[in-house]
Amino acid sequence: MRDADAIMTNGNRTETARLSEPSVIAQESSAEHGAYRPFTPLMALQIAAPHTWPAAILPCLVAVAAASRTLPAVSVTLSLALLAICILMQASVNTFNDYYDYVKGTDEADADVAVDDAILVYNNVNPRSALRLAIGFLAAAFAIGVYVIWCAGWIPLALGIVGAVFVVAYSAGKTPLSYLPVGEVVSGVVMGGIIMVACYQALTATLPPAVVLWAIPTTLGVGLIMMTNNTCDIERDIEAHRRTLPVKLGRTRARRVYHAVLVLWALMIVVNVAVFFTPGLPVLVFGALACIPLVKPLLSNPLAGNTRQAAMGQICTANVAFGAFYAAAIFASGSLVLTW
Repeated sequence: MRDADAIMTNGNRTETARLSEPSVIAQESSAEHGAYRPFTPLMALQIAAPHTWPAAILPCLVAVAAASRTLPAVSVTLSLALLAICILMQASVNTFNDYYDYVKGTDEADADVAVDDAILVYNNVNPRSALRLAIGFLAAAFAIGVYVIWCAGWIPLALGIVGAVFVVAYSAGKTPLSYLPVGEVVSGVVMGGIIMVACYQALTATLPPAVVLWAIPTTLGVGLIMMTNNTCDIERDIEAHRRTLPVKLGRTRARRVYHAVLVLWALMIVVNVAVFFTPGLPVLVFGALACIPLVKPLLSNPLAGNTRQAAMGQICTANVAFGAFYAAAIFASGSLVLTW
């Protein structure tokens, strides 16, 4: 998930309180007279944060790779529909987060927030435009899901509803899940695990127990994105009375856990390929040569506020590399046949 996943409040203000403040009321009143800037397509794209989409694309790619080992042929049309749903869900997460970060006063220009990661902070646009966009992304995902249901039945819908509930609960409400020491688990399981399992089930109409094991690497990878963000934001989160996992652990222990999960992430990829997709093992040799230089900076990064943007770039790049080589190893374990 994106850099802005951590949601904090200034003091104990809630969204309702902020929206009732005179300054906000005045802003919304002025909007009626055209004071707000237009919410442009470029802003909509930036708030959707395409640089974070690999967190949703790669679990889908791994699912397609695993399905190719199960089926005589993989449906290109269904695969593309699932990919679109995954991207729309990720874009919805990002947009909801930006909206709630803004109305709760989390994102500020002096809080080491990049311009393209805080569109509502650096542009005088109506925040409700972002809320409508987030809801629109979710609606579009469920609209495409009608085709998936027609092809694969109701199980993918059930999994999608679970994911959508967590998407909203993660950011919204009096006590969002991102305020609790479960953010890493929730983001990893939903975006890395449920997405992979749902895509595999939709493509194959089967749900073998082994698919849970196959989803562990993508779950860990996405969870580490969240943990990177939260570890870098420990001081800000303490001030906002957020009880994230890194806040509970402290930076020293959080980094130890972080490094252990990094190792487990790589180990689970090797174990899964060795046990279930053995012919693909040679691909991991090249994967190791490519990924080791990417992991070294993460191991040496202090995960502090002033290294946050660098750390987020490093963990997102590592997710792309780990996920791509994992999928490539699975694909390489057999032949790929496509059908429309």
